[in-house]
Amino acid sequence: MKVVILCGGKGTRMMPTTEELPKPLIHIGNRPILWHIMKLYAKHGHKDFILLTGFRADMIEDYFSKPENVEPDWKITFLDTGVNASKGERLMALNNRITDENFLLAYGDDLCSVNINDVIHIHEKNNKMVTITTVRLASPFGVVEMAEDGVITKFREKPILDYWISGGYIVANSKIIDMIKPGMDETDIFEELAAQGQVQALKHYGFWKTMNTVKDLQDLNDLWEKGELQKELGIENHAK
Repeated sequence: MKVVILCGGKGTRMMPTTEELPKPLIHIGNRPILWHIMKLYAKHGHKDFILLTGFRADMIEDYFSKPENVEPDWKITFLDTGVNASKGERLMALNNRITDENFLLAYGDDLCSVNINDVIHIHEKNNKMVTITTVRLASPFGVVEMAEDGVITKFREKPILDYWISGGYIVANSKIIDMIKPGMDETDIFEELAAQGQVQALKHYGFWKTMNTVKDLQDLNDLWEKGELQKELGIENHAK
């Protein structure tokens, strides 16, 4: 099953870091975050990658075209989908390139400890068009609990909230590619399918963290320096 990774955005929320360097090539520890994502898929036996690039596409292709930067059994196809394409338009570039019934879909800035084969199992068991790994929302702020009279009774520092969000690590039926029209995002298709009861969730209670901001980058590298990220993801320190 092919692994399609969306890695063409400009990463504007991480400026100025991403002015010259595309976000997927920003290092977490000793490798780019995109490399770690690919390693997670490869760990579960999925090594046939399609990278949907855009911003600084040449830099991503240059990095992953060097033998020292990839595993010998990885197969990588690069599709430059343009700098200003929406995520949906990037997926349109897959037309005629996905021959299997399903494909794996990931974003180039999420790290997650989910076993992707469990997501595949749920997808095939429920026979839906899309299956999404969902994770609980962590509050970016501390919250307070209070009594009815307004007296604060407890402080909670950045708690996990009882809401679920998409964590990426998706399995999708290849038919969705034909459903996408210019200007659409992938979430537009997911919303249409959800209204039809065709989107399944796998609730993941383990590690997940996205890299949207410079603060996220700092947090991930702090976890790496402490050895906690490697433990959470089941990955090793690899030479540069």
